[in-house]
Amino acid sequence: MDSTPAQRRLQAIHGHLTTAAPDSESPLRPNLTAGEFVSEQGYSVVLPEKLQTGKWNVYRSARSPLKLVSRFPDHPEIGTLHDTNIKMHAVDTFRDYKYLGTRIRVDGTVGEYKWMTYGEASTARSAIGSGLIYHGIPKGAGIGLYFINRPEWLIVDHACSAYSYISVPLYDTLGPDAVKYIVNHAVVQVIFCAPETLNSLLSFLADIPTVRLIVVVGGIDDRIPSLPSSTGVKVVTYSKLLSQGNSSLQPFFPPGPEDVATICYTSGTTGTPKGAVLTHGNLIANVAGATMAIKFYPSDVYISYLPLAHIYERANQVMTVYFGVAVGFYQGDSLKLMDDMAALRPTIFCSVPRLYNRIYAGITNAVKTSGVLRERLFNAAYNAKKQALLSGKNPSPMWDRLVFNKIKAKLGGRVRFMASGASPLSPDVMEFLKICIGGEVSEGYGMTETSCVISSVDGGDNLYGHVGSPNPACEIKLVDVPEMNYTSEDQPYPRGEICVRGPIIFQGYHKDEVQTREVVDEDGWLHTGDIGLWSPGGRLKIIDRKKNIFKLAQGEYIAPEKIENVYAKCKFVAQCFVHGDSLNSSLVAIVSVDPDVLKAWADSEGIKYQDLGQLCNDLRARAAVLADMDAVGREAQLRGFEFVKAVTLVLEPFTIENGLLTPTFKIKRPQAKEYFAKEISTMYSELSTSDPAPSKL
Repeated sequence: MDSTPAQRRLQAIHGHLTTAAPDSESPLRPNLTAGEFVSEQGYSVVLPEKLQTGKWNVYRSARSPLKLVSRFPDHPEIGTLHDTNIKMHAVDTFRDYKYLGTRIRVDGTVGEYKWMTYGEASTARSAIGSGLIYHGIPKGAGIGLYFINRPEWLIVDHACSAYSYISVPLYDTLGPDAVKYIVNHAVVQVIFCAPETLNSLLSFLADIPTVRLIVVVGGIDDRIPSLPSSTGVKVVTYSKLLSQGNSSLQPFFPPGPEDVATICYTSGTTGTPKGAVLTHGNLIANVAGATMAIKFYPSDVYISYLPLAHIYERANQVMTVYFGVAVGFYQGDSLKLMDDMAALRPTIFCSVPRLYNRIYAGITNAVKTSGVLRERLFNAAYNAKKQALLSGKNPSPMWDRLVFNKIKAKLGGRVRFMASGASPLSPDVMEFLKICIGGEVSEGYGMTETSCVISSVDGGDNLYGHVGSPNPACEIKLVDVPEMNYTSEDQPYPRGEICVRGPIIFQGYHKDEVQTREVVDEDGWLHTGDIGLWSPGGRLKIIDRKKNIFKLAQGEYIAPEKIENVYAKCKFVAQCFVHGDSLNSSLVAIVSVDPDVLKAWADSEGIKYQDLGQLCNDLRARAAVLADMDAVGREAQLRGFEFVKAVTLVLEPFTIENGLLTPTFKIKRPQAKEYFAKEISTMYSELSTSDPAPSKL
């Protein structure tokens, strides 16, 4: 009797696996008969998608090559977020451990962190869920969360998991139109909001008819307006809901792994938001896979400041509960984040390149202006520690004592694990963090549609400039994009669009089969739109984007995000928007400047100015910024046509509020192009008159 295709596939794979020797990390043996794959460091293994083709093109993590991870190996019984909460804190594992911390104000000044234990959070979770039942909210209802990170956000989310509600995060920065759209689209029945957003919500109540209850987090009972009963909407404070639930506690109504946990709306650069439907099983699989190689402990402390409405922070919170980590919240002002970190002294810091770039620029600038001796000492320490790390040795603790402990102190002095996600981190900055801050630094790649992590850099991997190997909970393949000249036959490395499959893939876009079918094919592969290549050892590198590319007049394709990430390291540049089009042969940029660096430069040059606006328009300032960008571009080996030829300096930062950034801090290109249309036009006019080879073709 013939064996099934699945059995044949497993037999073929088994033929290339061997029991790893005690001192070997890789479960693969170098075996030239294993198709096109030869194990090097073996971060990934390659399997055939369809055995008949004989083409080995599907990559999996070497940590779990035969079976995609869908549960925590140590706790396979955990299938939902509620299971995590019950197993980890209702049972006495972490009951008395610190869980949620906020800084308390004493006489108007911000003091130390005050903590709620896992047990206390568990009790509050039951009360909030019971309070929703008290108000007649049915199982499966959408619960909107419309406020920034604070303990109540997670307690409401845990209540949704315990009583089978669906959480629908609403970015606190979304305008009324987007809020109305999401509330109606996801049929949200309850909105938890902050006092600051209550009046805005009440002003368009008639436009959100599905809402029955508004809960004001941080509100005071006697300041809450009572609405006429004809509206059919009740407004209560969070503390009132808590006491209503406490007085009529209800048993849990737990969901199953296949039930929807959340609808995460991704605010794209164009069009209406799309609601990614994620199940409990999706989120558990992603975190279980992503943490297979990392261990956290109840002694760890995490700082929460990335928006909880974003999948990156949501997944991190599933991780903290599983390991019993303490979570301290920032004050709500990102400018005071360093102050919060000094008070909290976190051991885990997850952030985005924008902040790491600022830390890098701030420290390198301080070193350059610290005097010759200090600069020499820093460089000697940096190079010695770099050489030690590259050769696999422990660096001398002397360098930390002399130089790096002062830098570590800026992040609280205890950070042992840093992660970066949301956009590419420059290899220089990655190396800098490893040397100056120490501990483990991992860069990850992921998206909402994959419940967060697709791949991440393995601990101990000292090669930079890639996003690591597949999350053990998914498999990855690259698909040819012939119109951009990317194929699996490319030398020296295969290239193509990154496609992902496995238990982390979302259920589709809410009420939108057409867009779902555009990204998930009939074989279950999610097409990410990102272009990748496989570098040695089975590491994934992102090199381009299928969308967000444009062609210059001479036919060269430009990936602006890649160039912006290079220029982000320039000391003058706080943010950068690179623009080009098929009518022009060169690139121009709008640079939101770092005012302190610009002021210091003007003082050092003896340039007089009335205000910073005037300085931004000074031709000498523009020339200095462009020269610095050119130097950074040469160092990064940008190609000639990738260099920006003209800049406009602006003081105004790109923000979500002024419509130039998405809630995940990506530039809204069509909007930025329109916003700066006059400046772009002026730059091209200047280039055409100053350049003997005109930029217009």
